[in-house]
Amino acid sequence: MARLQVLSVASEVYPLIKTGGLADVAGALPAALAAEGISMRTLVPGYPAVTAALKRAQAVHAFDDLFGGPARLLAGKAAGLDLLVIDAPHLYARPGNPYLEPDGQDWPDNAFRFAGLARVAAALGRGLLPNYAPGVIHCHDWQAGLTPAYFAFGEGPSVPTVMTVHNLAFQGAFPADLLGALGLPPRAFTVDGVEYHGQIGFLKAGLQLADRITTVSPTYANEICSDEFGMGLQGLLRGRAERLQGILNGIDTDVWNPGADPLIAAPYSAADPGARAADKAALQAEMGLAGSPDTLLFAVISRLGWQKGLDLLLDALPLLIAEGAQLALLGSGDAALEAGFRAAADAHPGQIACRIGYDEGLAHRIQAGADALLVPSRFEPCGLTQLCALRYGAVPVVARVGGLADTVIDASPVALAAEAATGVMFSPVNQTMFEGALRRTAALYRQPEIWARLQRNGMATDVSWHGPAQDYARLYRSLIPAAAPARPRGRA
Repeated sequence: MARLQVLSVASEVYPLIKTGGLADVAGALPAALAAEGISMRTLVPGYPAVTAALKRAQAVHAFDDLFGGPARLLAGKAAGLDLLVIDAPHLYARPGNPYLEPDGQDWPDNAFRFAGLARVAAALGRGLLPNYAPGVIHCHDWQAGLTPAYFAFGEGPSVPTVMTVHNLAFQGAFPADLLGALGLPPRAFTVDGVEYHGQIGFLKAGLQLADRITTVSPTYANEICSDEFGMGLQGLLRGRAERLQGILNGIDTDVWNPGADPLIAAPYSAADPGARAADKAALQAEMGLAGSPDTLLFAVISRLGWQKGLDLLLDALPLLIAEGAQLALLGSGDAALEAGFRAAADAHPGQIACRIGYDEGLAHRIQAGADALLVPSRFEPCGLTQLCALRYGAVPVVARVGGLADTVIDASPVALAAEAATGVMFSPVNQTMFEGALRRTAALYRQPEIWARLQRNGMATDVSWHGPAQDYARLYRSLIPAAAPARPRGRA
């Protein structure tokens, strides 16, 4: 079977630039798809970290003007990725977070910065490069959402598009008076086009006009069609439900491999987990927790915010302390939550520890040393941290939402009897049910044989990209007949 060329359009890609799970997916998919006969190139903005990492970059096209200045398209490789990089210093040569100014506010020209990404993607689909013709364009999140719109409302042939929603809460809405400046005609500003509550909706445009929509877990695909989780887009999504598919994320099991992880104190495996005790001791020492091998050590690796339910954990700390457990937290976000966890750590030294910020190495060591990982999210499209926890033998304690519901098997009496359980799950997401899950986790931990079985079951779970890559490959190939003759695009 001929190798299908797919262009991935992403605003971040691990390990070059990362703010969340989107980067992990964009970074892992190309290698996973290679085994399925798919050749994937990734189009990414030329942030300083990206251009610095490019190896033997070649300028393959020049733009006289890309939303306010000249730009070049660079082709090169970095971190094993085949990249096309938009070298547009006036749009992307800025330090730090790719979306935010140093004071935490959105860059005021984000509409143009990410319209540039989408416009170049559409140009590539229309034959910008003489020796490159992607058969499918895969757009990730709102930053790539105008790509289908440039096909629909521009001149020339089109390429089938897939729009993936990593988190529906981030939608990219901008003032309507930017329509012409973004290169879109007046006819684009309708409910069947880019208009969304009187604004230009980047994500809405992608969801409306792409040939297929995916999101990152089957349960989340159902949830976003509901009034509770649809974030104002549920009507559109219900109307396109036959084109919507949930494909579960995976993780890079080479990067996340407790048997060969250079970032942890002692490697171990499901067959020989004994060294995990050394990782727990090392984590307790690194975080300033009391060195106690028998104490239940909970952990969090997360953005601190309402979505992630960390306010529930903050309010549950008296229970955690009463249970004699420890907490190691790594994350940043909401200032009040950061202050609350810092205060708790100060008030309970040796029992609660927090590191505000993100540290990739510490994240690995927490997964290797914690007994249980807490993910009490109010909604969670997929979640990657619980997949890493399963891989490392940290028992996940999760809300029954989105991808958490799809990846963790609750330690119910039936699942325990069948020796199938991998974690603890609670629903609905409220204080009472979360605290009940903490008590249940503590009770399970006091039964070493059951706890060890939970760990073994989790470590035996396939959290790789193998199955998801097969699903994406089938999806891409299902679109190819639609590409054959070239046609102008309208509403899908």
